[in-house]
Amino acid sequence: MWLAFLFISLGIVARLIPHVPNFAPVAAVALFSGLYWRGRYGVFVPLLVYIISDLIIGLHDVVLFTWTSMVVVYFLGIYLRKRKTFTNLIVGALVSSVFFFLVTNFGVWLAGWYPRNLEGLISCYVYALPFFRVSLLANFAYIILFSGAYEYFLSRFRLTQKAV
Repeated sequence: MWLAFLFISLGIVARLIPHVPNFAPVAAVALFSGLYWRGRYGVFVPLLVYIISDLIIGLHDVVLFTWTSMVVVYFLGIYLRKRKTFTNLIVGALVSSVFFFLVTNFGVWLAGWYPRNLEGLISCYVYALPFFRVSLLANFAYIILFSGAYEYFLSRFRLTQKAV
């Protein structure tokens, strides 16, 4: 439990310290939580991570979309829990990133940051592509780092994963 909490805490800190824009463990923390945080309250872990860090960074009018995305990504992690392979981690990071990109940018468009027509929706997604690329790379890096380090510590110190 403490090891999973440590990696999740590192994810929060990585989002709060100065970093390359969008190179933060956004979906990776939620995916990792689903993969490793056992127990019925696990869904609150990525949600609280996001809420707390948003309260520190600043709230915006798309929080409903970002927070909901994290809950869905958490459940993707649960789905992958018994299917943990390197390939599935990469696919999970990719699916998480694409889902987050589609949902949150739809929220940006819906909030009125772009004209509410098809052209505005397309523009919203097109202008967000550079941010998507960076967040995708971040999710790949963080999920590999978090899961790799977690699995290493479990095996190195012969720890067993118990329900949290």
